[in-house]
Amino acid sequence: MNRIEIQILQSLLQGEISVFKLIDEQDASLPEFFEIFENLQAKGLLKLANGKVSLTPRGREVANGLLVSNATCKACDGTGYRIDAFFQKVLSEFLEITKNRPPAVEKFDQGFISEEGVIRRLEFIHERGDIYGKIFVVGDDDLFSIAASLTGLPEEIVVVDADERLVNFINSVAKEFDLKVVARVYDVQRAFPEEFRRKFDVFVTDPVETIPGIKLFLSRGVSTLKGIGSSAYFGLTTLEASRRKWFEIEKMILEMGFVITDIKRKFNVYPAGEKSYSQFEEKLPIFRKLGIKTDYDWYTSSLFRIEAVKEPIPLVEGEMIIDESVYKDEESLATPY
Repeated sequence: MNRIEIQILQSLLQGEISVFKLIDEQDASLPEFFEIFENLQAKGLLKLANGKVSLTPRGREVANGLLVSNATCKACDGTGYRIDAFFQKVLSEFLEITKNRPPAVEKFDQGFISEEGVIRRLEFIHERGDIYGKIFVVGDDDLFSIAASLTGLPEEIVVVDADERLVNFINSVAKEFDLKVVARVYDVQRAFPEEFRRKFDVFVTDPVETIPGIKLFLSRGVSTLKGIGSSAYFGLTTLEASRRKWFEIEKMILEMGFVITDIKRKFNVYPAGEKSYSQFEEKLPIFRKLGIKTDYDWYTSSLFRIEAVKEPIPLVEGEMIIDESVYKDEESLATPY
């Protein structure tokens, strides 16, 4: 058995589970998962009925000797970060504000991490000593800029986003709560504004996960950084980014002058809530493949921290007009088509 088959069988030893929970408990890309999953079905080792997966008697024989993996910390949702008293207060304020957030729209391939996830990301950035300077955010579905500014710790936060609704929402909240954040409408396809170059200590983004897409998003963020010692944070899945794609992305990171200092596995959870991607879930290829709606928060990503060890070099300069290939490739089974 290969490693992914072992992960699947270990998960099913606990009994019948949602197919979406099973997806979350392994770390192959979605196309790889479905190939292995269908092969195990064809061998008669597991069965899928009404969105639930279970081992067959033959599957239990094959899985004999494996142990259920049950070591993940429940108190911190496996992140290693509980939300302390200071950040609990920030979370309470943030939850009130996000009640009025604009809903995600498929046009911009939007979907946001949980509010608790945003706060844990902030705790990590604080721990690394990166929260006090000037922060640049490329795309802010998560409203990270608002949560960060609620702490009162960053010197300044600037957000660029193609969605005018989000920009207007962030700016209105900043005005109402007197926050040090300003948002501006900007499409990453366009030439990068000179006024933002080499002015910031940190950038944060959650890029699309095609090779040209992540190159574009990271390049825009890298363009803002002051120099050696500057850092960046971004999310990357294993669901829509295979190991081969991670290899290409890591080469990009090195080429831009950065080293990877941290990768926090499954740190970000994207709940299929009322205002998130559940609105257009039926347009996702994975829905068409399974034919059932999400019943478990299965879409997670790892959090990367990278740091410049030489002068940052963006790989994309000037205008880059994008086509569908920037947003979608053969691994994009959770991106609306």
